[in-house]
Amino acid sequence: MANVAVIGAQWGDEGKGKVVDWLASRADIVVRFQGGHNAGHTLVVGDQTYKLSLLPSGVVRGKLGIIGNGVVLDPQALLSEIDKVTAQGLKVGPDNLRIAENVPLILPLHPALDRARETARGQDKIGTTGRGIGPAYEDKVGRRSIRLCDLAEPETLSAKLDELLLHHNSLLRGLGAPEFPKKELLDGLLALAPKLLPYADTVWERLDDARQAGKRVLFEGAQAVMLDVDHGTYPYVTSSNTVAGSAAAGAGVGPDAIGFVLGIAKAYATRVGSGPFPSELHDETGRLLGERGHEFGTVTGRPRRCGWFDACMVRQAVKVGGVKGLVLTKLDVLDGLPELKICTGYRIHGEVVKRLPAAFRAQAAAEPIFETMQGWSGSTRGARSYAELPAEAVKYVRRIEELVEAPIVLLSTSPERDDTIMMRDPFAG
Repeated sequence: MANVAVIGAQWGDEGKGKVVDWLASRADIVVRFQGGHNAGHTLVVGDQTYKLSLLPSGVVRGKLGIIGNGVVLDPQALLSEIDKVTAQGLKVGPDNLRIAENVPLILPLHPALDRARETARGQDKIGTTGRGIGPAYEDKVGRRSIRLCDLAEPETLSAKLDELLLHHNSLLRGLGAPEFPKKELLDGLLALAPKLLPYADTVWERLDDARQAGKRVLFEGAQAVMLDVDHGTYPYVTSSNTVAGSAAAGAGVGPDAIGFVLGIAKAYATRVGSGPFPSELHDETGRLLGERGHEFGTVTGRPRRCGWFDACMVRQAVKVGGVKGLVLTKLDVLDGLPELKICTGYRIHGEVVKRLPAAFRAQAAAEPIFETMQGWSGSTRGARSYAELPAEAVKYVRRIEELVEAPIVLLSTSPERDDTIMMRDPFAG
């Protein structure tokens, strides 16, 4: 049986939480391999709703959760999240949650720098969550990160803080923001050490042991391909690689261990924050999609921009993301609309193109080319087989498959875990 990697195929918020929860019941281990607490997954289990940002979704199903080295970890956010789900009845501890010993930590100075930069950008802000994700990744690449393993070595921690503060306080000073004293950060990290170090693990070795034992691993991505720092709508992207290939580096496994790559896409499109969105709707239909789909960010609460399904963009995400099969979510949100549109390409400065270009101004100039399809009057909500879907809904799904050049292997018809139509078992490879 194959391992499975789950990634977003649009701009995030595609419903990965429900899908990962559905798959986690059949996996042994669930691994978060990139991103930070800027990504939110909502899981509905019975009468309980869990909102997770850092915890791998598998903890809800009693599976071993692993936070890989590709994540940037805010210790306070993690401990707060553990307390929250514990109050909801879940058990989270070192026996069912392990964290890569080499994971970079987000310190209080990271969100401070994040917010100061966004303020300085004014109207040109990127639209970050202000949680320090970008600055933390910058420190990782700049070889000055404080990592989880450093908490076990106070002398190493002290020396690394000197270098870190030399860099960050210079930036904060230049932006007119308050600087951070070393003692405050050092004392805070040393106080966190006994709470965090019991979770530390040699994750690459644990995953290798699991592989040899024949266990199923589910790699859980955050954000989405079009927010990838290399392949997304740069600079309006996240600060990590969100494609399936980063599951290997972000968890400490070989590329051949990733297995089947499952991309998640909504039956329409949404985006939070700034950046190009060619198929965006600024009319009553866009408002209706937002209301029906409850389109507000899990982490930030910000309203999401809504638009028609962009097959051109999703096709691009399929190609660069390594997607072998798609999950289409929120089909029920389209119920009752008299007609639907699918973006099949763009007109940029008079030229028709079938891809979203890398250049900033070309992205901003992209005008959607739409194909119109008939909507359906019946309901798809709660359907668990193709036979329950209106004929027009089936045609819509089939047309998307043709345009994105990937099969739809799962179809989600409500937030409920079991309201899912499976055409192919991802774990079967």
